[in-house]
Amino acid sequence: MGDPVAQGGALPIPIVDGCALDETRRALLRPGEPYADREGRVHRLPRWFYRVDSWQVALDTRVAEHFTLSELMTVDVREAQALRAFPRYVPCAITLLAAHLEVLRQSVGTLVFVAANGGYRSPAHRLTDHASTHCWGTAANIYRIGDEYLTDRGRIERFARVAARVLPGVWTRPYGADQGFADDHLHLDIGYARLTPRGCDDDPVP
Repeated sequence: MGDPVAQGGALPIPIVDGCALDETRRALLRPGEPYADREGRVHRLPRWFYRVDSWQVALDTRVAEHFTLSELMTVDVREAQALRAFPRYVPCAITLLAAHLEVLRQSVGTLVFVAANGGYRSPAHRLTDHASTHCWGTAANIYRIGDEYLTDRGRIERFARVAARVLPGVWTRPYGADQGFADDHLHLDIGYARLTPRGCDDDPVP
């Protein structure tokens, strides 16, 4: 594909330096660039990505016992068109999110469903207007657990309590319809983690 492929990582897909991608993708992914959250705090966007060459690769790549990569990178037409074409690029920290989701899945003992646009989405996604942890691949919007759709306060708060018990470092959005709240999903968030694989350089960004 012409991308510089790094060594390291256990998944059977290549790791690439976002700073060495083509100009169009660099402009959309903004690897290593500072990005402010709603409170004005600045975070650096991911630099290292898994290269996903096809949707079949995403379906076949298991990032945890009960989760495939495809479940954490599903987006709709609100994602930038160039980033919906393959190969696609997903931050390496997606594996940290998958590990947290696996712990939750084992705790609830049933399927956990992540919404479209509710896993990784890029800084160019039309839902992105600030440094959302979704741009780091470290947040998930869970709309259903088992047969229960998370569309009411009781269910959302009940599963948020489960997440808080089994994942002490995780933050979940409080229930509500205002900005910063959630009323139709459980937002599970592990923060602004940037994963630099072994054998790869980190800052400074070229």
